[in-house]
Amino acid sequence: SIGLSREEVYIANVLKCRPPNNRDPFGREVRECSPFLHRQISLVQPEIIVALGRFAAQALLETDQSLGQLRGHRHQYKVKQLPLVVTYHPAYLLRSPSAKGKSWEDLTLAQSLLG
Repeated sequence: SIGLSREEVYIANVLKCRPPNNRDPFGREVRECSPFLHRQISLVQPEIIVALGRFAAQALLETDQSLGQLRGHRHQYKVKQLPLVVTYHPAYLLRSPSAKGKSWEDLTLAQSLLG
């Protein structure tokens, strides 16, 4: 919907395995998996990163700020100085359709940052 085909998009998870019972990941788990995520980003060499959800945003930006504080702004992924935009996780949007407008604003921001 922002002019990218599926072939132009690379999706990576913060954790490389699912926590038991689909629980939220512990900080230790995020820290242990972060080097793998950073390496994936380095290999893919994206033009921009869109962090989907709180855990992705906090891991990539190395912050404990809430998703509400992070979304709607341009950030920098410090490892490669890439533009990074934060928005809601798709599962959240399924549970909270009223947030889709804000997510669309975030994706429009990401589109405007593409070269």
